[in-house]
Amino acid sequence: MGTNPEHLPDADAPQKEAVTWIGRDRPAFDRGVEPQAAHSPDLGRPDEGSTRRTWLIRGVALAVVLAVAIALWISHHSKPALTALADKTQAPLISVMTPALKSVTSNVTFSGGIAARYDMPIGNDGDTGRVIAVYVEAGDHVRRGQILAKLDDSVLIPQVNRLAASLEQARAQAELSQAEYKRALGVAAAGALSAEDIEKRRATAVTDAANVKVAAAQLAESEARLKRTRISAPIDGVVLTRKAEAGQIANPGGEALFRVASGGEVEMRGQLAEQDLAQVKVGDAATVYLTGLPRAFPGRVRLLGAIIDPATRLGEIRIALTPDPALRPGAFARGSVTIGNAQRPVVPQTAVLADTAGSYVFIVNSQGNAERRAVRVADTGDNGIVIGSGLTGTERVVTTAGGFLRDGEPVQIASGGALGESH
Repeated sequence: MGTNPEHLPDADAPQKEAVTWIGRDRPAFDRGVEPQAAHSPDLGRPDEGSTRRTWLIRGVALAVVLAVAIALWISHHSKPALTALADKTQAPLISVMTPALKSVTSNVTFSGGIAARYDMPIGNDGDTGRVIAVYVEAGDHVRRGQILAKLDDSVLIPQVNRLAASLEQARAQAELSQAEYKRALGVAAAGALSAEDIEKRRATAVTDAANVKVAAAQLAESEARLKRTRISAPIDGVVLTRKAEAGQIANPGGEALFRVASGGEVEMRGQLAEQDLAQVKVGDAATVYLTGLPRAFPGRVRLLGAIIDPATRLGEIRIALTPDPALRPGAFARGSVTIGNAQRPVVPQTAVLADTAGSYVFIVNSQGNAERRAVRVADTGDNGIVIGSGLTGTERVVTTAGGFLRDGEPVQIASGGALGESH
């Protein structure tokens, strides 16, 4: 019985290999022998040793390329070895100078404003009244007792006249009572009047005399109230401000109608730092500058504050000034007080350094090493920094690049400059 295939290949499809029909009588297929290998020689197959050598050469070349690339990358990205400053064989080259002692004027500066030395407010100290006249303007010079303004006195004048008449009436009655008492005393010896009548006349005379005093006091009070309707200057001076206007109601204890500077004297009032206040004395010469004016105004320290403000650490200072039309109270001013004239070393600004320990400079000592020297800065000017303490003026001070030096480090001074000048 033969074995038939379940399906046949498509007749139109291309035939790539022969189809073998396996029948009952066909010998079994030998799976270990390839048909073509058994009948045809291997003519085009390459040698296995040659192929291995080719791949080995290619692998070695690729490894060499990778090694070169890695070496180049490391050479470009690796950091150079750092050499410590102490391990360098060559000392740093620096520039130095010997600061000469110079005459330095020490000043302290502050700001403030111009004010009247004695600024006196003048208002209504009488009864409430309406202003009916104003006789001065701001800036006028006034004399003591000069009337500045006048209040309505239409009610007070009749009162004064009535009280004056009452006083005259009381005086007349007192004189009459006194005369009657004297007559009673004259006839008392003859017994014409009893002792009781004489005593009554004496009492009447005393009462009428007291009424005269009462009337006189009432008249004086009314005259004083009338006088207070005339607002006058209590001192000689200059009117600083005028707020009184005709028709205005002036109340006692209200806003000042005028402000007068006593004698026209002005001063500068400022705030001075706590550390500077200790160096200033009353009587020291001072100079005051106003904004927008090129000229200076000389003066002297008149008063120093007795306390220091704990919030601002500032104290008050007052500079007495000569009266001048340009010195208007309220103007902003800047003051300067000369506190001393001494010989101080002056160094360039680049020579002074600072850190948490304070200000310092580097000098070159006798062994040729950089040495840190703590200093106190007294002032800063156009010529450099004035050293208050720490230098004598004979040291060799490093002018630049001091921030790159270390204390005790050997240094080399650049040649080509004269001693006492910056190289």
